[in-house]
Amino acid sequence: MKIVVIGGSGLIGRPLTAALGSAGHEAVAASPSTGVDAVTGDGLAQVLVGADAVVDVANAPSFEDAAVLDFFERASRNLLAAGRQAGVKHHVALSIVGTDRLDGNGYFRAKVAQERLIETSGLPYTVVRATQFFEFITAIAEACAVGDRIVVPDADFQPIAAADVAAALAAVSVGPPANGTIDIAGPDRLPFRAFVARRLAACGDGRTVTADAAARYFGAPLTRGSLVPDDEAAARLGGTRFETWLAQA
Repeated sequence: MKIVVIGGSGLIGRPLTAALGSAGHEAVAASPSTGVDAVTGDGLAQVLVGADAVVDVANAPSFEDAAVLDFFERASRNLLAAGRQAGVKHHVALSIVGTDRLDGNGYFRAKVAQERLIETSGLPYTVVRATQFFEFITAIAEACAVGDRIVVPDADFQPIAAADVAAALAAVSVGPPANGTIDIAGPDRLPFRAFVARRLAACGDGRTVTADAAARYFGAPLTRGSLVPDDEAAARLGGTRFETWLAQA
């Protein structure tokens, strides 16, 4: 199969392209650095010639509300139109678990807009919603800093290794379209505070980590289950445990 990875030079795109190539597929990493820009449409028609599937893992350069919405809407419209023209048989996009529950955050609203464009495009599709990545927990902690403390929401968390996200996307992209969403998550569901405290301790950061029901997640209020799959039994779980990832990070 020929599979085009939009955002192929990023955190997920690189291992995804490598995994597909190792499995014997023609995996094409597409990004502005290779002359393919989904936002402007440049290079899309050419790179999608003969493509069986396209996997969109591109991320916005700015998280400002208007900018991130514009990015995902423009890129998705262009990519979907080019996919229809090229006869792509499976459009796969990476989204976020809980994105439809957190409208207090502009990034999540933009991902909802992207999902809706895909759902109504007429193309066979699968939206893969992932929980937050292990690799971003340090940055999340810094966003929750209050003086010399880290104050995180009192919510559950079930992060996943980026490598496991790439593996899940590789499997989905060569399979039949779900014409719906699939949730993927890490193997461990614990309080938000537990993951952040473990990550900081592993980095030698002695700041105290506390949970507060009033704390917000990038501007959005959370309930206990906002960031984890609704149906854990139905979610696809990655194989990398957090402690294993910490030992190798």
